[in-house]
Amino acid sequence: MEVLKEKVEEEEAAEREEAAERAERGEKTKKPTEVRREETTLTQEMLRDLERKLSEIEVSVPEKLLTFTKDTIDTSKLPLSYQSNTLKEEHLLQVADNFSCQYSHLCPDRVPLFLHPLNECEVPKFVSTTIRPTLMPYPELYNWDTCAQFVSDFLSMVPLPDPLKPPLYLYSSTTVLKYQKGNCFDFSTLLCSMLIGAGYDAYCVNGYGSQDLCLMDLTREVCPLTLKPKETVKEEEKAPPKKYAIKPPRDLTSRFEQQQEVKRQEAIKAEEENRRKQEEARLLEQENAKTDPLHGLRVHSWVLVLSGKREVPESFFIDPFTAHSYSTQDDHFLGIESLWNHKNYWVNMQDCWNCCKELVFDLGDPVRWEYLLLGTDKPFLSLTEEEDEGMNDDDDVEKLGKEDEDKSFDMPPSWVEQIEISPEAFETRCPNGKKVIQYKRAKLEKWAPYLNNNGLVCRLTTYEDLECTKTLEVKEWYQNREDMLELKHINKITGLNVDYFKPGHPQALRMHSYKSMQPEMDRVMEFYETARVDGLIKREETPKTMTEYYQGRPDFLSYRHVNFGPRMKKLALNSAESNPRPMVKITERFFRNPAKPADEDVAERVFLIAEERIQLRYHCRSDHITANKREFLRRMEVDSKGNKIIMTSDMCISFEVEPMEHTKKLLYQYEAMMKLKNEEKLSRHQAWESELEVLEILKLREEEEEAHTLTISIYDTKRNEKSKEYREAMERVLHEEHLRQVEAQLDYLAPFLAQLPPGEKLTRWQAVRLKDECLNDFKQRLIDKANLIQARFEKETQELQKKQQWYQENQVTLTPEDEDLYLSYCSQAMFRIRILEQRLSRHKELAPLKYLALEEKLYKDPRLVELLKVFV
Repeated sequence: MEVLKEKVEEEEAAEREEAAERAERGEKTKKPTEVRREETTLTQEMLRDLERKLSEIEVSVPEKLLTFTKDTIDTSKLPLSYQSNTLKEEHLLQVADNFSCQYSHLCPDRVPLFLHPLNECEVPKFVSTTIRPTLMPYPELYNWDTCAQFVSDFLSMVPLPDPLKPPLYLYSSTTVLKYQKGNCFDFSTLLCSMLIGAGYDAYCVNGYGSQDLCLMDLTREVCPLTLKPKETVKEEEKAPPKKYAIKPPRDLTSRFEQQQEVKRQEAIKAEEENRRKQEEARLLEQENAKTDPLHGLRVHSWVLVLSGKREVPESFFIDPFTAHSYSTQDDHFLGIESLWNHKNYWVNMQDCWNCCKELVFDLGDPVRWEYLLLGTDKPFLSLTEEEDEGMNDDDDVEKLGKEDEDKSFDMPPSWVEQIEISPEAFETRCPNGKKVIQYKRAKLEKWAPYLNNNGLVCRLTTYEDLECTKTLEVKEWYQNREDMLELKHINKITGLNVDYFKPGHPQALRMHSYKSMQPEMDRVMEFYETARVDGLIKREETPKTMTEYYQGRPDFLSYRHVNFGPRMKKLALNSAESNPRPMVKITERFFRNPAKPADEDVAERVFLIAEERIQLRYHCRSDHITANKREFLRRMEVDSKGNKIIMTSDMCISFEVEPMEHTKKLLYQYEAMMKLKNEEKLSRHQAWESELEVLEILKLREEEEEAHTLTISIYDTKRNEKSKEYREAMERVLHEEHLRQVEAQLDYLAPFLAQLPPGEKLTRWQAVRLKDECLNDFKQRLIDKANLIQARFEKETQELQKKQQWYQENQVTLTPEDEDLYLSYCSQAMFRIRILEQRLSRHKELAPLKYLALEEKLYKDPRLVELLKVFV
């Protein structure tokens, strides 16, 4: 408003000066009313123009940021240790303040120490007492990698309020687990508590990290799931050369051409490598152009695991945001201010000019690491010989020991409650069951089990460009699928789909690679051979061929390859079952059968169906360089005139390595050919069954993909409907039985109704008799109770009188102890007598009222009310 007033005054002064100049030039000056009218019109136009421009401005409300402040935490139900400090904790805070003052005085250029931030109840707590070592009851959380991955998945990252300072608040791990969110210090505290509980030598670190590390920016990192494991190439053992082995044929190819081809291939590879390096350099230059103005100043917290415990060979860092492990020499970690565990607090006194690369993590060295409490379990540096000789005096040792005892102070126990993770929370993992992580050219999505109805728990999408617009491939992991599907790999470029299955599929599938679910297309199927009777390992199919690989069969079959011809055009292609593809050639290979001689054991068998020929190749003997071969010309048994065809020698063409050893006669050849004809029929039938099995598997896979039924364990009572219904039925039966027992216990007519025949309807006379018997029984019980109290009263009175008579007789000889015992007995006896007297008087007062109340209940009892109406 003041600015507007100044502008108005300036405009009025300018108008006055302009009017004065006009007057000097002799121009006619406008009247004040005209000037005021013009100003009003101008103002209205300006207001309309302002409203029009303001209406064009649209303000987009930003999405709600993920916050985690004390205002969002319910502190009403927190225990007392969260809301106050013990005397020992107050003493520790004083020690910490004194330490901080000395540190600030000696190191004025260092930032203040992160010692005792406020907790969720705004109570200052020392950082070491916020760590609660806990061993989780889940075997998956016993190792550091799975433990860090759980913390990374379970919590949502909240950035620090001020990236240049540690937070003012450090919440307990129980609160962080309850709300499933926190900053880097909350992450580190929870992870450090779990690692120490699992036996690791872990510490929380307060230091400085890179921008990507502090903001959990993984867009420059490569996804670990995209890294292919290094394949170890096994060197094949070369068989020793035989003495009389045949020399290989001479290589007649030109060496010059080979060298030129090698140079050309090397040039192409060098060009591709150069292009790739240029692209990487360009991308790196673009990334480096975006320099961080706060580089080296961003505060971050992570976990340090020292070597020694749990067989850790070398110290390393763990980033709690990503669960990645880093070397202590990594460039992401730019410096360390302090670190702590549940026992002590250490301040780094080393220079971090070269990040953390030259830091020595020997916490027992007081020159490099200044400790807060003397009670540290870290060994100190060994003293020199001169210093050791000077410390031999017993008086000095005793004096120093007393001083250390006076100055020592143990760390108070943690104020945090026991860290507990329910099985439901452990299974859900991610907040709301889902988490998305963006990597370099990749996106990783995670879901909780049973959250998706198809069992999807993880999806990795890789992209071709950095903007993640062109998808290369998609990998999807599944759990609890009834069809045992474990992984689905989809290549968006080639359109190839690969499904991987766990053992237990109805068709014993291990892997299924395909581009289309239509039959007679390119596909590869792998099976668990131990789960199949036929020992099938792999089946490859194309529109024209089918190849199968076997293992462990009794007939030693290892390979079958079937070639198909075009279908007959006469028949309509209704289905593959009604119109199978005609088989042209079947090739079968066999393993060596040690029970047969090599020259009689068939190694390869080829059925040329269209040409009516059968080719055999036998295994090669160890002392031969080639194998026997035999070919049968399979002809019709009868000719065109109906005459039988006789087996002739030209119907079997054979090659014998040793023709003089044994010559096969025509009878043997005829029997062999007849046997091969039967085996050909069997092979054709098995190939046809394989085609039908492929169709069955494809149909089953389509049904499984549509249904995608999930399996539920019988121990999962929350999701298993049958188990849940059975449990609810059992609980209902137990509840009804309990109600019947309670009703039977409270039913005052039950003893009298039991005397009557079961199922008989009561008469009026029986109802009156039941009422009278019940009242008489109750009356008698009241009288018996009064008599019992009277008898106990009289017994106590008689015993007291006897004791008093004994005291009168032996009063002179009693000792002071006996008199004390007598007085004590009399006091207790009088107390019991007064109580019994009060009980008896109270019973006499209440007995008539109880009798009338029972009588009223009997008249109102639904079983007697209709029959006793006449007597009311």
